[in-house]
Amino acid sequence: MSEENKANGFSVLKTEGKARLGKMKTVHGEINTPVFMNVGTSAAIKGGVSLPDLKDCKCQVELSNTYHLHIRPGDKLIKRLGGLHKFACWDGPILTDSGGFQVFSLAKLRRIKEEGVYFQSHMDGARIFMGPEESMQIQSNLGSTIAMAFDECIENPCEYGYAKRSSERTVRWLVRCKRELQRLNSLPETLNRSQLLFGINQGSTYDDLRIENMKRIAELDLDGYAIGGLAVGESADEMYHIIEQVEPYAPEDKPRYLMGVGTPQNILEAVKRGVDFFDCVMPSRNARHGNLFTWSGKLNLSNEKFLDDRRPLDENCDCPVCRTYTRAYIRHLFKAREMLGMRLCVIHNLYFYNTLMEKIREALTENRFGEFYRRWVEVLGRRV
Repeated sequence: MSEENKANGFSVLKTEGKARLGKMKTVHGEINTPVFMNVGTSAAIKGGVSLPDLKDCKCQVELSNTYHLHIRPGDKLIKRLGGLHKFACWDGPILTDSGGFQVFSLAKLRRIKEEGVYFQSHMDGARIFMGPEESMQIQSNLGSTIAMAFDECIENPCEYGYAKRSSERTVRWLVRCKRELQRLNSLPETLNRSQLLFGINQGSTYDDLRIENMKRIAELDLDGYAIGGLAVGESADEMYHIIEQVEPYAPEDKPRYLMGVGTPQNILEAVKRGVDFFDCVMPSRNARHGNLFTWSGKLNLSNEKFLDDRRPLDENCDCPVCRTYTRAYIRHLFKAREMLGMRLCVIHNLYFYNTLMEKIREALTENRFGEFYRRWVEVLGRRV
């Protein structure tokens, strides 16, 4: 292993059952795991929260999207401006999603070929081609800490034959992603020559396809391994089952990332099954509609009973919002359509998620994750 790769290494510090406490060193700082990555799709957190604000929310990793930034303002422009870190004023690790999910969920009239995907932009209908090499080039221009491989995201349920062909194509694309990123990281003009690559496990809800796919991508000795194609319609039990099936075949010395998940309960269940990285738009999206996560359960601020409630959003939370404002005031902001209401709720939810991860790490450090899991897994899913 090169000295550069050692500087980017991941270490499992402790385990409790399948749950893992870890640390990942990157060129942009260390990541303590399990970790929740806060989603800033277009290099901004929806709801008026800036990336510097994330520091107050205990954020470790910010996630941005290759597809959206390629469409607007353009990855080449961001490179000219010094890369995504300088562009968005964030000095910590950034993971860029490859754009694969958005190509398949947002794009108009897409055509999938072995070389990549031809599609029309959801913004203006412009014709675009994106394949493994293009995705790596865009992410290299952005200069993110971690680049995600370009994969095909299929719908669930999916016919077995197509799921098999798709998962095999995703492996072939991954080989091309690795080769292209190695080339880009060797160029003197590349912004981040230590950019890491995570591969993505696919195979729909078929155990044999998932396992075979994980075995094959594990052979490529990547910097991390994601489980993709979940949280798209299957039940939570199906998702947990897939994690259990692929976990034994994921390299023990590399981080595992469950993409697009999820609720606090989902996170606790996945940590218990050996997952290290998470991301989801849920905390910010729910917050923008007045739906809060608290240590007593889920709270809908639009309910009439909060009209004159002088308590903070969460009496057990020490975020800047809960230290200052009342439920009555923030509910008023929503009713008056003042943007401050959304901003305050997004800050609270992100702080809650990052604090949840912090407490999970503390529990793992102190050999009491099982106790923590049993104490909170049902509570956090209740409605206040």
